[in-house]
Amino acid sequence: MAVLLVLLVLLLTRSAFSQSNDQDNNTNVLTGMFCGHDAVIILPNFIKNRNSTFSQLRMQLLSKRALYARAQVLGEGDSVYAAAQCRNYLSVDQCVACVDAGVSKMVNCKFGAFVSFDNCFVRYENYPDFYQDPYLREDSTGTPAERCGNQSASQPTQFSQVVDGFLSDIRDATPKTSNLYVASTRQITSENATVYVIAQCVQNITHAICQNCMNTAYDKLVSNCLPNTEGRFFDMGCFARYSDTPFFNANQSIDIQNVLRGHSSKVAIIVAAVVGVVLIFLFLRSYVLYRSCKKSKKTEQDFEGEVHYSYSDLQLATNNFSEENVLGKGAFGEVFKAVLGDNNVVAVKKLQVRHAGGKEDFENEVRLISNIHHRNLLRLLGWSMEGSYLLLVLEYMPNGSLDQFLWGSKRGTLNWNQRYEIIYGIARGLAHLHDELHVKIIHRDIKSSNILLGDDFKPKIADFGLARFQPEDQSHVSTKFAGTLGYTAPEYALQGILSEKVDIYSFGIVILEIISGKRSTEVKYDSHHLIDYLLENTWKLYEKKVHIKIIDETIKLNRYEQEHAMKVIEIALLCTQSPASIRPTMSEVVLMLQEGLSFGRRQITRPTFVNDQDRRIYIGSSRPKDISGKQKKDNHEGIF
Repeated sequence: MAVLLVLLVLLLTRSAFSQSNDQDNNTNVLTGMFCGHDAVIILPNFIKNRNSTFSQLRMQLLSKRALYARAQVLGEGDSVYAAAQCRNYLSVDQCVACVDAGVSKMVNCKFGAFVSFDNCFVRYENYPDFYQDPYLREDSTGTPAERCGNQSASQPTQFSQVVDGFLSDIRDATPKTSNLYVASTRQITSENATVYVIAQCVQNITHAICQNCMNTAYDKLVSNCLPNTEGRFFDMGCFARYSDTPFFNANQSIDIQNVLRGHSSKVAIIVAAVVGVVLIFLFLRSYVLYRSCKKSKKTEQDFEGEVHYSYSDLQLATNNFSEENVLGKGAFGEVFKAVLGDNNVVAVKKLQVRHAGGKEDFENEVRLISNIHHRNLLRLLGWSMEGSYLLLVLEYMPNGSLDQFLWGSKRGTLNWNQRYEIIYGIARGLAHLHDELHVKIIHRDIKSSNILLGDDFKPKIADFGLARFQPEDQSHVSTKFAGTLGYTAPEYALQGILSEKVDIYSFGIVILEIISGKRSTEVKYDSHHLIDYLLENTWKLYEKKVHIKIIDETIKLNRYEQEHAMKVIEIALLCTQSPASIRPTMSEVVLMLQEGLSFGRRQITRPTFVNDQDRRIYIGSSRPKDISGKQKKDNHEGIF
């Protein structure tokens, strides 16, 4: 009897396991696959790099517990760029299994491929443009397609009406969500059934591209699949599926009506806000014109800012600019903590005109930064200009500046993940200034004290007073030095040659400070002789392959984190190379940090080290500035 019972349990278990496997297979149908035909590739190296990229892709999904990942291995003629994305209803393990299935399908595609399953997509190419626009292809492969079920609804007219309307709502809602993903259900009362629908656009594409793809998905499914009870659409930019059979849990769905209503409300709010801003602008312009007639011809009559505050309001908000409210001091002004009338905490930078061009500098500064909005750039909230005082109202960053966490009073409180996220955030902010605006903006003074940290330790770049526009047709401009020695690239500090590569050099120095917890100008002496500054020391350790030794001893790293940190150090050395032309762009640095920290065959060359005699130099002034970044009080600094 016991033997029969055991056999029965085994049979039931096997049956359940078989059904489970069948269900898994049925819910992860291969919906489509394209192979590329671009043969301008060094094939042996390309295949090797492709396999390495796939491994990095898998590692990122597992290590970050993510459902989306990108990876790359760079080389000359054999670079590989890959991306994978899973549906949001999957676990990470299910996602990795789907990606593994996709990779196994693509091994015979030698020049790029795209594979789409019900549960995920995987893609690799020899160019990175598809990250932002999936339809940029270097060959003609890849067309949208639908796959329809073979069973018609029992009441086709009613089923088609409900699903048509449902798909229409899904089409409109998906591009409006923050993650470009929707999963939802709708009842069909005539059939006593429920329809399950998901739609997902590729992460990081624009809402407009997502909308175009969803329009095509809707047209294909409605025209070709209804009244069948199941349909799928796949394209390089999006995926959509409907079925009367559940393929995700009910608690994983959202109410898309809230999404659609929320968008309508946002439109109304935006319209109202625009009207309000126009009225405020008209009022401010009238006021400025009145002031210009009353006081002088040289005024702020064409000045535009975010919000104008009166001096008296800011004086009250800062407790008469009291010493207790001081957040920081610089050669060009002080920063105060302020509480406005609505209990909103802000930072107020108080500047005093010290030269004839100070007021004009202020106007230029506000014009520059008022329209720059990015998660990793400090936001200007308002301004005030009365008499000799110029005031900027800025975001308040409760954790202060980064340098306090590296060698100040809060030293040793940042773990490795926080440091890495700070490095990555700074890179994204600089990439925005260099590559994502209609003009190129060079900061000129990237340093740890100009990186501010919010509650969640997300970094924001401050001090735009040294930022300037660079003409698109110039590779560099020669200009008077305006930065902090110790962070500044040699070609700029010694020759006045300015390009975006100056910021990239400074960023590399900041990386080393974040990882080591040491100032760039900190030195060690042996028997009263100078040993090395931070960059020189790092380079010597890198040559010996022991650059792990510069890592801050206050952080404990596991083996994976140690390897990760060493790769980031190597990226820092890439950023400080000489000549400047071989330094990567900030967009390339962002990819290196984001995509598995691989830079292929790119060799790291030795930086140019400023010798000890040049640690104190004179540039554009009779007053010296030394490598520590300390400047005499009369030297011009940025107003941020």
